[in-house]
Amino acid sequence: MRRLAAISLSVLAAACVPSSVETADSGRMQKKAEVVQPIATPAPAPAPTPTPDPTPTGPSTFVYDGKLTQGGWIRGQVPAGTVSARLGEQELILDESGRFFAAFDRDAGPTTALVARRADGRELRSPLTVSPREWDIERVNIARRTGGASEAFMRIRRPELARIVAARAEETGASGWSQDFIWPATGRISGRFGSQRIYRGEPGSYHSGIDIAPGAGVPFVSPADGVVVLAADDEFSLEGKLIIVDHGQGLNSAFLHASRIVVEEGQRVKQGQLLGNIGSSGRATGPHLHWSLKWRDARLDPLLFTGPMS
Repeated sequence: MRRLAAISLSVLAAACVPSSVETADSGRMQKKAEVVQPIATPAPAPAPTPTPDPTPTGPSTFVYDGKLTQGGWIRGQVPAGTVSARLGEQELILDESGRFFAAFDRDAGPTTALVARRADGRELRSPLTVSPREWDIERVNIARRTGGASEAFMRIRRPELARIVAARAEETGASGWSQDFIWPATGRISGRFGSQRIYRGEPGSYHSGIDIAPGAGVPFVSPADGVVVLAADDEFSLEGKLIIVDHGQGLNSAFLHASRIVVEEGQRVKQGQLLGNIGSSGRATGPHLHWSLKWRDARLDPLLFTGPMS
C-alpha cells in the first residue's frame, strides 16, 4: 500500500509541473523565454513628384489679319493659354494651334471685340473697328409686292430650306478656311454682293452673293479645300442644281443654278477641283454662277476673299 501511495504521489507531482521547459544554468533553474519575431512593416511609397504645368506658348495677345469691313473676314491666332474665344457673342472654333476664322455680316455694326478666356477665368479683349461700306442701292418708286409666298409654294420650299440649314450646320474639320481663295470661274460679273432695291422707302432683300456669267456650260471649281455637304441634283425651286462646300470653322460656299454637278455629298474636294458646269436651273434669268459665302449666320462678300478678277 505504501508503494502504491508513493507511485500515486509521484504521478500527481508530475502532473503539477509547469508546461514551460526548465534548464539548469550554474546550479539554478531558469525558464527559457520564447523568442517572438517582429512583423516587418512595409515603408510607405514615396509621394510622386508633381509635374509642373507646361508654360503656354504663343502670342501674348490676339494676332490676326483680314478684311475688317462689312462682309469681310478675320483670321488669326489666340493668346497663349486661351481655353476658349469669341467674336462678340459668337464662339470661335480653335484648331490645335489656336488658330481661328471669323467674319462680319453685310450689316455688321462699327465695333466689336475678340475675347479670349484663360484657364484661370480671366478674359483678354481686343477691340475691333469694322468699317462701313457703300452698297449699290436702287430706289424705285413702286410699292413692294405684298402677300408673301403661297402655301402651295412653301410646301415645296420648307424641305429645301431644311436641307440647306442642315448642310450649313455640318462641321467637317475641313481646312480651306486657312487658304487664299481663288475664283470658281472667271467672266463677266453680272451681280454684286450687297446690292439692294428700296421700294418707296421699304428695303427689299439684298443680293447675298456674286454672279459670274461666262456662258452656259462653262466649268466651275472649288475656291478652296472643303467637303461637299449638299449636292442637290434634284433642282431646288429657287437655287436649281445646288452645291454647298464646307471649308471648316463655320465657313461655307454655295453655288447656284448649275447645269451639271460632278461631285457628291461627303466628298472631299481640293482647291481648283471641278464641281460642275454653269447653267440657269432654278429661278434664273440666264446662265450664270451665283456664288455666296456664309460664316455661321453672317453673309460675306466673295470679292473680299479673292481680290479683283484677273
